Amino acid sequence: MNTVSKLGKTLKRCIFPCVCTILFITLPLTVNASNKPKNIIYVISDGMGPSYTAAYRYYMDNTKTDVVETTIFDQLLVGMSSTYSSGTAKAHKRKTYVTDSAASATALSTGFKTYNQAIAMSVDEKPLKTIMEYAKELNKTTGLVVTSQINHATPASFVAHNKYRYNYDEIADGYFDNRVNGKFVADLMFGGGQKYFIRKDRDIAKQFVDAGYQLFTDYNQLSQFNRLPALGLFADKGMGFAIDNREKFRLSVMTNKALELVNTNENGFFLLIEASMVDWCGHDNDIGCAMKEMDDLAKTVELVKGFIDDNPDTLMVMTADHNTGGLSIGANEQYRWDTQAIKNIRHSMNYVTQELLKNRSQDVKILWQNLVGIDIEKEQIDAIIQVRDDALNAIKKSANEDESVINEVITQERVKIGRLLASITAKNTHTGWTSGNHTGGDVQVFAYGHSAAQFNGHQDNIDIAKKLFKLIKH
Repeated sequence: MNTVSKLGKTLKRCIFPCVCTILFITLPLTVNASNKPKNIIYVISDGMGPSYTAAYRYYMDNTKTDVVETTIFDQLLVGMSSTYSSGTAKAHKRKTYVTDSAASATALSTGFKTYNQAIAMSVDEKPLKTIMEYAKELNKTTGLVVTSQINHATPASFVAHNKYRYNYDEIADGYFDNRVNGKFVADLMFGGGQKYFIRKDRDIAKQFVDAGYQLFTDYNQLSQFNRLPALGLFADKGMGFAIDNREKFRLSVMTNKALELVNTNENGFFLLIEASMVDWCGHDNDIGCAMKEMDDLAKTVELVKGFIDDNPDTLMVMTADHNTGGLSIGANEQYRWDTQAIKNIRHSMNYVTQELLKNRSQDVKILWQNLVGIDIEKEQIDAIIQVRDDALNAIKKSANEDESVINEVITQERVKIGRLLASITAKNTHTGWTSGNHTGGDVQVFAYGHSAAQFNGHQDNIDIAKKLFKLIKH
């Protein structure tokens, strides 16, 4: 006799209604205790503190209505998470409240705290099993979709192991060399990173092709993927900011193709999705850039929600690894945040910097209006011209130096220009930033689908991973 039949007979025989009610409430929980999601979609929005989702809500608001409309982030919010790491690379066991992406991604992928800059390594510098490796042990299909290079800190902390996050070549090697029962950790990898996987000393992309992977290096070839395993390396490093791309929604488009390919295994799949460049825009204090990345993420989450509605045996959990930039909605001691001005911004400040450095004969005011499109004061134009001219002079002065010195000078001058442009944009939109780096505040947790309620409330980032480890095994 099955449990449901037993439950029915128990209810018929029950004399005390309150006892019957207790049985009716508790027995189904016992019945469903082993009922776990077949598929897990893990979404990490790098650098996305709570102010980013609030800003996106107001950015998307229909100003013709009296209410502020909710977004997909508001609809799926279930809790919060703390993000501190165990310390810095020089003092592994000294707790720090401000994490880097490597330590936080390791916490989210393994369930263990570690030191900043560690890639799935313990404080004792030993490899930690990741949730993606465990999924492969369980014969699930595994994949990752990111907008950074695929061996950047967050995806790397699910696939590889390394003491130092910036050992990009070594980490890329690990994508091929690290195996689980003789199998590659990831069956699908979409993002950037050609520079690290196609090298003179080792052509890892070719090795993957020889091992049976379908490879494309042009984003326009994405639709041509028709089987697994699949490797898409669509840029030299990161894929570029959404605000600068003709393909504005590359994360959602890649995710759509990935879901099509991974959803064919009777054992289910584990898919990591990272909105990598929310963080990069935050580091640049570039609000227009950040909102376009949030828009791409929102469309990705809506896509995932639709997939789960059609495949209810799937769980999506989404969080951020940390907050970046200390974004505030409103600044300059005014009760105001100018979303229309932000919507007018056509390019990232990184792109504008590149254009400014092309030559000094350009009309900076016209260039600003064409690329940014928000009002600017004469004093601000003069400041841009001055920092641009100083940069060109410094670069010219270094022309006879070694290439490494020239590149360092160019980088330094670009940073100076970018900071000025970001500060002007922030002032003219009434956006506040407290840092060009990470901050230690809690981040949000979102969940949808099978077992989503298990992520309600406040938790630490390692708790998210621990729950997923329990849920992934049937």
